[in-house]
Amino acid sequence: MSWPHTNRVPENSVPRVPQVSRFWGPGKSDPRVPPVRRFWGPGKSSRYRPLLGPALILFAAFVAILPQLIRGNSCGHDFDFHLVSWFDCLSAWKHGLVYPHWTPSPNYGAGEPRFVFYPPLTWMLGAALGAILPLSLAPIAFTFLCLAGTGLATRALAAQTLNLTASDDAIPTLAGCAALFSGYSLFTAYERTAFGELAGGFWIPLLLLFILRERNPSAPLIRRAFDGSAVPLALAVAGAWLSNAPLGVMASYLLAAVALAAAISEKSWAPILRAAAAAVLGIGLAALYLVPAAFEQRWVDIRQAIDDPASMIEGSWLFARHAGPDMLNHDIELHRVSLLAVSMLAVAVVGLLIFWLRGRLTGPRRGWIPLALIPFAILFLLLPVSLPVWNLLPRLRYLQFPWRWLVALEAPMAIFFALAVWPRSAARRLSRFAVIAVCATFFLAASVFAARNFFQTCDTEDAVWAMLSTYRAQTGFLGSGEYSPPGSDNATVATGLPDACLVNDPDTVLGILDTPGANPDWWVEQGSCSATFNWQPGLPERKRLQAVTSHAGFLILRLTAYPAWRITLNGCRVDSLPQRDDGLIAVPVPQGPVDLAVDFATTPDVIAGRCLSAISLLLLTFLWLMEDRPKSSQGRFPG
Repeated sequence: MSWPHTNRVPENSVPRVPQVSRFWGPGKSDPRVPPVRRFWGPGKSSRYRPLLGPALILFAAFVAILPQLIRGNSCGHDFDFHLVSWFDCLSAWKHGLVYPHWTPSPNYGAGEPRFVFYPPLTWMLGAALGAILPLSLAPIAFTFLCLAGTGLATRALAAQTLNLTASDDAIPTLAGCAALFSGYSLFTAYERTAFGELAGGFWIPLLLLFILRERNPSAPLIRRAFDGSAVPLALAVAGAWLSNAPLGVMASYLLAAVALAAAISEKSWAPILRAAAAAVLGIGLAALYLVPAAFEQRWVDIRQAIDDPASMIEGSWLFARHAGPDMLNHDIELHRVSLLAVSMLAVAVVGLLIFWLRGRLTGPRRGWIPLALIPFAILFLLLPVSLPVWNLLPRLRYLQFPWRWLVALEAPMAIFFALAVWPRSAARRLSRFAVIAVCATFFLAASVFAARNFFQTCDTEDAVWAMLSTYRAQTGFLGSGEYSPPGSDNATVATGLPDACLVNDPDTVLGILDTPGANPDWWVEQGSCSATFNWQPGLPERKRLQAVTSHAGFLILRLTAYPAWRITLNGCRVDSLPQRDDGLIAVPVPQGPVDLAVDFATTPDVIAGRCLSAISLLLLTFLWLMEDRPKSSQGRFPG
């Protein structure tokens, strides 16, 4: 029956009151009344709700760096090393060098081939941040990006492992926050300021995510292996290698182990096939760095990085102690990181046990079993019983410290922690708020703890403004021993040297040692140079000198010897040069006019690396076009 169009309501009728949708509970509104959008309730979520989890992680990363915003930069172990690299990279960019290979500032202006051996991603990102931000804020911004990336990548891994939808993001978000506040991430950010390793908190969860992702579980082998995950997995492998060499080694072995565990648990070759393709293409993408770094190792004393007793695997087992006084500081640091390792392992194992007892295996077995094995594998690698493994597997000893594997523990520990503490779905809202409050308090306390125990106050000469002043004065900084020419000692490179010094004997000692344990100092009144000359203004990797020498002899250049330098004297190539104990270049010169050119050449190994990277990029693009992604109505792979 239809009512007539009138304002009067019939006597025996009940007026129809429009029903407004309830804020928290379900309910249908009258079609004639516009519905009220529900922000938090079930049903249709607000369009902004998927952004809540990432926003919370970004806020958590901000809280984690807040001590540095208040107190300034934490000048940890590697702070000077990275900051000098950013300075020199920025200078190279200003001269048009996109990918420099020579770092001019170390060894007090004599330079070293640091950019050949240290992966480019982190020092380029740091230089880019320094180009758009005040240099005092660039390290803090770098730390924020790495911690935020750690949280976001762990969140994505947790959501996939638990097979959750975008609306069920409480546990993944909690896991992301736990990962970035883990003891090792804050230890790396504050006490070590090892920016390359800090990036591992981002790349390792991504690697686990894409190797464990299962989009077509019932598809044939090829389609199951190449379901759109191989390409991002290859990019994660390349990112790890291009961020930090020890991180690349860990990522490669972790990829192989997790792929094997997933293949066994799923009884399928798909994870191994995907991992093999991604490893080849990912390492191929990084070949522009890896090939020169591997080939040119014979040109430097790279073994100093692993032959030092403080940097050997045998000296850094869990809670190891040494009798020598020279290892006292090493043992103090090792004791601190051992406590971190034990606490993180305990959280991971206890969380896994609670996760098991509570029957919360909501995700596929393929997701959580490989993650559950990681804490036990890392515990094994931290103990002396694992020494045969360290000696057997290639390049594994280059990690130097077994506890570097803790970067691979951050994401699994955080996921199992979140699963253990988060209430069941049927629990009251008050229980969830209580868990959130307790976790937020714990995370804030972790940031305060890092500020009090890990924060490294900068000495006057290590502050950013002081280092920038030294850099602009072109007096240079301390160098790295592993990048010195074989048989030389960069501790004998004198400070204050001119660009070129004319001497009679190529073995002439330049500088006087005034302070024990420091480099010698040179000044003109010493009389060790018959004459001094300066380079003409030019590029960092292309140097020119024109002068008139008063007598025949040798020009000692303030430039570290390296086979990539191509030296031309008066139009003739100079190949055979005498070696000096300090590793500087000594060029024989005649009396009279001298036209000296020193250019950093593009060696064949650099060309080979670039070609391999270009080929890998083409193959990766082809694979991306061919992979059977879920949006495709029909798979492109046969079979």
